[in-house]
Amino acid sequence: MTSIVLSSVEEARILREKTANSNKILFVAIKRIIDIVLSVVLAALTLILLPFIALAVKIESPGPIFFKQKRVGKDGKHFMLWKFRSTHRISVDETVGWGEEGDHIYTKVGRFLRKSYLDELPQIKNVLKGEMSLIGPRPERPEFVEILKKEVPFYELRLLVRPGLTGWAQINMENRAFAHEAKEKLRYDLYYIKHRTLLMELKIILKTLAMLSKRTGR
Repeated sequence: MTSIVLSSVEEARILREKTANSNKILFVAIKRIIDIVLSVVLAALTLILLPFIALAVKIESPGPIFFKQKRVGKDGKHFMLWKFRSTHRISVDETVGWGEEGDHIYTKVGRFLRKSYLDELPQIKNVLKGEMSLIGPRPERPEFVEILKKEVPFYELRLLVRPGLTGWAQINMENRAFAHEAKEKLRYDLYYIKHRTLLMELKIILKTLAMLSKRTGR
């Protein structure tokens, strides 16, 4: 079993308690140290790649190099998520909705950045600030969260942990972002929250690297 379904308020209460127990607190502390160490390494890589990515983005499409957007983090707190801009749209308000993946939206450079996940590198800033983790549920926009909290039972339990660049749901559903898949995605997220260990984190990292190699090797 790689996902779980909560069917009662009691099960939700138990999951909250498991998240707050002493073992999980120690795990979170170690996880935070790992986040910082790996993020420093990735930040150095980002600084090396930054001038090349910035130049490519600016040459192909006028507008800012970075794209930022409000997302919902741990305990429902809002933060600004950063990415390299991959679309022709330059307004923060002109954002892509659920499942809008048409080629007309993205620049050629943007499609490469998304395929290689290089567009996500600026989120290292979010990780270092403690707004995100390298591994966790994918952060959603506030308006989407409000809709899903009404339509998907126990959806708010995703907010018990920091969101991540990659995660259990992402590697099992390959970052799909369609609204009708929210319930399935939640099952993977809850499985991660309930069973997360350092070994599971390593498994997610290795599978993410394998997916990245497969995508960029096409």
